[in-house]
Formats: sequence, structure tokens, C-alpha cells
Amino acid sequence: MRRLLNTLYVTSDGAWMKKDGANIVMMLEGEERGRLPAHMIESLVCFGRVLVSPPLMAYCSEQGIAISYFTPNGRFQARVEGPVSGNVLLRRAQYRATDDPAICTPIIRHLLAGKIHNQRSVARRQLRDRKNHLEDSEKKALELTVNRLERIGRRLMETEDADKLRGLEGEAAQRYFASFSALINGADEAFTFTGRNRRPPRDRVNAALSFVYTLLTHDCRSALEQTGLDPAVGFLHRDRPGRPSLALDLAEEFRPVLADRLVLTLINRRQLKANDFSVAENGAVLLTEDGRKIVLTAYQERKREELIHPYLQEAAPLGLVPSLQAQLLARHLRGDLDAYPPFIRS
Repeated sequence: MRRLLNTLYVTSDGAWMKKDGANIVMMLEGEERGRLPAHMIESLVCFGRVLVSPPLMAYCSEQGIAISYFTPNGRFQARVEGPVSGNVLLRRAQYRATDDPAICTPIIRHLLAGKIHNQRSVARRQLRDRKNHLEDSEKKALELTVNRLERIGRRLMETEDADKLRGLEGEAAQRYFASFSALINGADEAFTFTGRNRRPPRDRVNAALSFVYTLLTHDCRSALEQTGLDPAVGFLHRDRPGRPSLALDLAEEFRPVLADRLVLTLINRRQLKANDFSVAENGAVLLTEDGRKIVLTAYQERKREELIHPYLQEAAPLGLVPSLQAQLLARHLRGDLDAYPPFIRS
């Protein structure tokens, strides 16, 4: 099993990233603010106006370190990487599978089975941990959500049509987010949640969720490329120019356990506060630079948490699981596994 490397996030506006020997150095206002050995870094993620020197860009390409650029609020802009070492035979198998309903539909079903199971686990966990702090209406809403998601999961395994599977996923998401406010400590009105919205997010909870979903999709894309799969050609998400459909597919299983639980923890423990967000003139709510740093630090710490992989039965950090799932998907596409085993978390 490969070692979990770090992702270097640069959020300081005007930072200058350069190479010094085998180190990546951050300069800000003419002073050195950080230095890390390149062999510890898997990817470099730049938010906002961050400049990367040509020697560092070339060095990262040689060392297999991808450089990604995002807007300050987390919207993906560009990615710079060296030669892609994707296995052409694996990618051809992937392309054939996306056009073959007999292969594509079971993959969609298993991806969604993992996602819906994990959504139910989040709701059930919060129901257990916060039972003494919930109002009766909130308890009933969460109990209804847990039961409804369980029924949708059973219907999922009986459905053979890909579009109907996507419809069940939409039904599960609607039910899950309809009771999401019960998972949030309601003492702070700044974190009121009335439903999922994005592009742009219009409240603080959605702003935090969208930001972490972007980070997760970036990690899933890197995992797929390292495995040799094409992140643009998916199964659940239809092909669309410029969209990393397979990365979005892979991220679905991890959204509840990695992104949603992380955001809930940061809000309920008061690690994120109202002033960690800004409101634009058009109503968009965005994380401030300090808010992004809080989320990025917590995200990196969460990725280091160890767990036993439910299929492989081996210990692994959570941040390495997208790579393991990408490898399992590749094994299935090659014919080494009868089915794709989804990632499920209790």
C-alpha cells in the first residue's frame, strides 16, 4: 500500500512559490514563510492570486506533483501536471464499460449504495450522539430520514435501469438534506440551513459544504489519474465537456463521511464562526481566508485518521481510501473483480 503524502494548500494572496534544491518554498512580501521537502508533497493547490515560478513548475511536473489553481472561494480553474502515465488498455476498458449497460448499471448501483449507506450512517450517528439535545420534531425527522434511506437502499438493489437509479439518488439526497438542519446545533442562527444550494452558495453551511466537496473532488481526480483511469469519463455522471465525471462519481461515496461530517463537526464545535464567512453583493456566501485555513487544516487532519477498509480489511488513513477505491474500480474494469465494492462506513 502506498504512503499517504501531503497536499500543500496555499491560501495567502500574493504568495510566490519557488524551488530551492529539493524543497518547495513560499515567499510572501519578500520574506520566506514556509519550506517543505518536495518528496513529502503529492499535490500543490493554490487559491487566488498565487504565483508559481517556472523552475518549480517544471520540477513538480518531473516529480509527479500536480499543481491546481482555484478561485479564492474554491472554484476549480486549471491544473498543471507532467506526462500522464495512464494505462491505455485500462482506459479503453473504461470507455467500453461506460457504453455497456450490463457493466455500467451495476457500477452506478454500487456507487449509490455506498453513498446512501453513508448518508444514513451520518444521520444515525448524529441521532445517537445528539439525542439529548434534539427536539422531538428533530428526532422524528432524523428517524424518518434513516428509515427512508434504508428503504431507498433496498429499492436501489432491485432496480436495473440507470436513469431510475439516478432518480433514487435524487430522492435520497432530497430526504437527507431535508433533515440536515437537525444535525446542526441550532444555538447559532448564523448557521441556519434550509436546503442545499450552490453556484453560488447562499448560506454559511452550503458555503462550507461546497468548499469541502471541491477539495474532495480534487483528491478523487488525483487518485483516478494515479491509477490510470480517465477522470473525465464517468458512469453515474454523464459526460460533459470540462467536467471530471468519474471524479464526481468516486466522490459520492465519500461526501457524507468525509465532507458532511467534517462540516458538521466544525460548526457544532464552534470551530467555524459567522465571521469566517463573507457575503457578496449578489448574496453569495464565501469563506474568508481565515475560514479556508480552518477548513483546510481540519480536512488534512481528517484524512490522516486511520480505519479498517471494509473490503480489503487492512488499516489505511482515510485520505488514502479514494486511491484504494480507484484501484478496486480498475480491477473490476479489468475483469479481476466480479463487481465494484463500494466504500461504506458505519
